[in-house]
Amino acid sequence: MDAPNTDEVTIPEAGIPPALSSLRQKLSHKAKQEPKFRFYTLYGHITRWDTLETAWKLVRANKGAPGPDGITFEQIEKSEGGVRGFLLNIQSDLRQKTYEPGMVKRIWIPKANGKLRPLGIPNIRDRVVQMAAKLIVEPIFETMFEDCSYGFRPNRSAHQALTVIRNHLKQGFCEVYDADLQGYFDSIPHDNLMKCLETRISDRWVLKLIRMWLKAIVVEKGENGVKTYNRPKQGTPQGGVLSPLLANLYLHFFDREFQSERGPAEFANAKLVRYADDFVIMARFIGTQVTDWIEKTLEGRMKLVINREKTRVVNLVERGQVLDFLGFSFRYDRSLYFTGRYWNIFPSQKSFQREVTKIREMTASRNCCIPFTELLLNVSRQVHGWANYFHFGHPKKSFSKLNGYVHRRLRLNVRRRSQRRFCPHNESYYAYFKRLGFQYLSVCSTTA
Repeated sequence: MDAPNTDEVTIPEAGIPPALSSLRQKLSHKAKQEPKFRFYTLYGHITRWDTLETAWKLVRANKGAPGPDGITFEQIEKSEGGVRGFLLNIQSDLRQKTYEPGMVKRIWIPKANGKLRPLGIPNIRDRVVQMAAKLIVEPIFETMFEDCSYGFRPNRSAHQALTVIRNHLKQGFCEVYDADLQGYFDSIPHDNLMKCLETRISDRWVLKLIRMWLKAIVVEKGENGVKTYNRPKQGTPQGGVLSPLLANLYLHFFDREFQSERGPAEFANAKLVRYADDFVIMARFIGTQVTDWIEKTLEGRMKLVINREKTRVVNLVERGQVLDFLGFSFRYDRSLYFTGRYWNIFPSQKSFQREVTKIREMTASRNCCIPFTELLLNVSRQVHGWANYFHFGHPKKSFSKLNGYVHRRLRLNVRRRSQRRFCPHNESYYAYFKRLGFQYLSVCSTTA
């Protein structure tokens, strides 16, 4: 029996049917009550109609590009059987045990440092099945995860991780091991990952599904247009629906060892804050005992690679030292009001520069063909979308600088639209842009 009958009141989950939501909460309750229980009848839940239908809705809401087969969401919706026929076909293949995943399309997306990050895009069909599997297995593993983990988890966010870091700094844990794992998603050993899954799942059909997704052939088009095919021996592709959960699961065992009586949390009173594969370790002092333990655990036992060039130990109390994490910078600054020092948290220089680059591209002269009112609204949405994330901490200076930069770019753009120099009549450019719908960022000093 994989889920007990309980009289507990189930809380409906947004976007999930009541019956499926109830099942997920029962699985979670069972996993929490019996930490060593291994679930053995999960496959049938994945093939349920409400599971597949919910999986389609969630994948459709995420949009995304088509996979190697080129089939889009619109084509599925306009096909002869429509979405219902598409899901019935998937359900039939799963129940008859004839389902096999297609290939994964690899594309490369630019990173802030100029390098490229590999992204694996499965077919929509495989994304739906992965989402169905995630809906069933996620509640089981969620009960295992430590409180120090914040990335890709329900009801957890980057701002929560940032708040915890700020609290640790205020408590005096100012020496920080700022870690960087090299190509984490592409370096997870399959055998070790499967062992992690088997700690809670014994259903061989679910394990087979996940193993097939890990081994799916990756197709990549080279610069000369020639396609190459390879079957990965390690890693879980970024872009796969199940990849974030699997990545969290593998690093969970690092979290657990860290908190154990043999880990730095015990012998060095250290604190760990992790968001997916980005993490920091904070203590009053970080010596070789801590760093040796980290490197031995990650590289020795877990077969991962630490990027030595980006990994460092820094004491943030020292003048000029900055910690960049999740797009923010932490710095111990002197108060402008001469009331001492405080922990200043603001958008990092890289984050700010990326937004400036985006605004410059949107307001470039080649975009003068776009109606100016439409351009204003597009830029306004972009800026406020950025600010919605970076409102945390003390962003006043960054918001003010961005307002000034956007104002200059908009003024330059509107002047380029006519051979004669444009100038608003009886009003400033600031008032003119606001009247047309642009909303400047509020620079009120707020701390989240």
